[in-house]
Amino acid sequence: MKKIVIVGACGHMGRVIADIVSSRDDCTVIAGIDKVGGGAAFPIYQHFSELSEKPDVIIDFSHPSVLDDMLEFCLTNGVAVVVATTGYTKEQIAQIHKAAEQIPVFFTFNMSLGINLMAELAKKAVAVLGDQFDIEIVEKHHNQKLDAPSGTAIMLADTINNELDKPYNYVYDRHSVRAKRSKTEIGMHSIRGGTIVGEHEIIFAGRDEVVTLKHEAHSKSVFAVGAVNAAIFLSGKPAGLYAMSDMLAE
Repeated sequence: MKKIVIVGACGHMGRVIADIVSSRDDCTVIAGIDKVGGGAAFPIYQHFSELSEKPDVIIDFSHPSVLDDMLEFCLTNGVAVVVATTGYTKEQIAQIHKAAEQIPVFFTFNMSLGINLMAELAKKAVAVLGDQFDIEIVEKHHNQKLDAPSGTAIMLADTINNELDKPYNYVYDRHSVRAKRSKTEIGMHSIRGGTIVGEHEIIFAGRDEVVTLKHEAHSKSVFAVGAVNAAIFLSGKPAGLYAMSDMLAE
């Protein structure tokens, strides 16, 4: 029975994760970390130092500001961590990579199996289409999301860029520049509105034909299921940086 601590336990994703774990017999939630307490079937603490029992793994669906304290606790106690929060700076991402030298870290911008399949299909598309097609990425999310473009959109762009012979530039805003689109760019477009859970679309536009890859998340539970699966996968692993591709390979 794997012991899990949920960071951001009182938020929507934290509650969904707790519900998913409660239906499984291979893991249990022993505590949560959140500034807001109460309403859970397990104790909620504001600080990691208050934890009375060492977990096997931490699942983080909270806020980038929590990263320092969380990694300090994990490094000090040798605890694995699934980092599922988005909106990190480049410096924070480097910090996560550094921590993976000492503890097991599962880090991805999207926990959805479908999104990760989309990334693999994008690699294949780049290999086949080459530089003959312009590439645009459109992402849509609810009106409460703070970061733009989404971490998933950046992940998809990075995946594509890694397959190209020459890295492309990311262009986030065209209205301020009156010029033709260059061949060596990936357009990134963000839409915010209503309660859209998450939609991502990669457009490969060529001469007289367009190829589109699209993924729609209709519920946040798809991310929670992925995070719990990642926690079970990560528990007991040696130090290192793990992603969805590692879990799917097993």
